[in-house]
Amino acid sequence: MTSSSTASRDFVEIDDLLAADEKVLRFRWEGSMTAELSIGPNTRLRVRPRLTAARWSGNIDAASRVAAMLTDNAVRHGRPFTPGRHIRLRLMCVAATDELIIEVDDAEPAFPRFEELAVDPTAGTMPTSLWWLHRNHGSLAWQIKRDFDDTPLGKTVQVVLPQRWAQPQSPLHPSQSQGHPHA
Repeated sequence: MTSSSTASRDFVEIDDLLAADEKVLRFRWEGSMTAELSIGPNTRLRVRPRLTAARWSGNIDAASRVAAMLTDNAVRHGRPFTPGRHIRLRLMCVAATDELIIEVDDAEPAFPRFEELAVDPTAGTMPTSLWWLHRNHGSLAWQIKRDFDDTPLGKTVQVVLPQRWAQPQSPLHPSQSQGHPHA
């Protein structure tokens, strides 16, 4: 892929999944965030209670940090939709795997340096804001967002976070975790 590409190959088409089985998602939330410098902290405040209410079994704090990084990057490197200067945010939990899909839309159809940023940025270079994504074993994808006439409107950046990095609970002592990933 080059920076002039219109999508990455790993993008999960939600509409295709839902067309095959309406119950593929056990949770779905969508909202918009005002494009301002405080969008990251505001995103974390909005994502945490939604994932808690959805009973997502993954690391909610880490997921909220990843969502905050995505919205913050959309403001810094993308463009908000007008009127209202909004960035769109979606959270979806896949029923069968408990993977979390986070999508952020902005009005800039390009994603320069995607290939460089999609690989682990901690391997010998200075970590970028995508460090949170890689630290939590997420995958990054994107595609151009188009209207009905196939005119580019912007892009959707998508992260899939696996549930596997949640701390497993001991069957004997539910309050104690085993195999803590940070130990």
